[in-house]
Amino acid sequence: MVTAPPRPAPQPGDSSVKTAIEENLLSPRFYTTDFDKAAAMDLSLSEEGLQTMLDEMRADYNRHHFIRDDSFKQSWEHIQGEERKAFIDYLERSCVSEFSGFLLFKELSRRLKGRSPVLAEIFSLMARDEARHAGFLNKCMQDFHISLDLAKLTKNRTYTFFPIEWIVYAVYLSEKIGYWRYILIYRHLEQHPEHSFYPLFNYFESWCQDENRHGDIFKALVRSQPAMWQTWQGRLWSRFFLLSVFATHSLTVHERAKFYEMLGLDATAFDIEVVRKTNDTAARAFPIYLNVDHPEFFPRLERAADRNLKINQLMATSAPAWLKQLRKIPLVLGIVGDLVRLYFIKPLDAEALRHAIR
Repeated sequence: MVTAPPRPAPQPGDSSVKTAIEENLLSPRFYTTDFDKAAAMDLSLSEEGLQTMLDEMRADYNRHHFIRDDSFKQSWEHIQGEERKAFIDYLERSCVSEFSGFLLFKELSRRLKGRSPVLAEIFSLMARDEARHAGFLNKCMQDFHISLDLAKLTKNRTYTFFPIEWIVYAVYLSEKIGYWRYILIYRHLEQHPEHSFYPLFNYFESWCQDENRHGDIFKALVRSQPAMWQTWQGRLWSRFFLLSVFATHSLTVHERAKFYEMLGLDATAFDIEVVRKTNDTAARAFPIYLNVDHPEFFPRLERAADRNLKINQLMATSAPAWLKQLRKIPLVLGIVGDLVRLYFIKPLDAEALRHAIR
């Protein structure tokens, strides 16, 4: 059975319930796909692996993990100003991102039921995990007197159509990059507990295992479809989604530099480490991986992130809307130019790497 959507429990008094979030290029999206094509996928090449992962999902190792302990029972009014705003923004976007995954997996499970039983159950159990994550984050937001009405948010947002192959590429990468974000923050705070300013971070070690397990499921889906990794089109799409996810991560991390500063982390150094780790991990699933050691790779990503910050600053001014749009054009073109240049950096052959390791 698919887990019901997590619903906020608004607090009395000065609590605020939001039914929409501020939209920009980096806002989490809600997705839909070709469910008939998903149901028709031939999974025979990964059948054994998917069954093993289904057994793991049924075991539900984290079923007792997302329970708030006494460390939450205190006032958080000492977190104020820019720091409070930065942390609430982190919680809000993370909650919406998890809820987006819940909706997609729930609908895939519903549409595949009776047509692809193993996938239908796997997606149902992944929806369960994402619902827990979103609900836990929404509860954390309530500590700061705000919450998301996720039911109304579902109705207020536009859904973006992605072909099922794009969904597989994108979700694989989003789950794996999520794993590396969570585990690197957790390990850092283990070494520097003075920067652990909120109990949420104590949950990241087990939490990231959900992300890792979900990523492994989508890796199996990639490898079950030879067209996604044995063809020239598969190589181009792998390259595209690697760069897209890494660019989105870089822009987002630099937007949230204050949050990472609160954790005692340098945003640029953290971004580089997460991208490197995710790129290495992707080499186990994709036919290629990016040459992040190329001398232009990270400087161009950082330049794109700087331009994105300038766009945000520009859009926050009181200038007329037409003038802001006009001034934004060269910044947007600069970001696009950097990303196009990065796309044409020759990638590395992951298949050759796998054969060499064997």
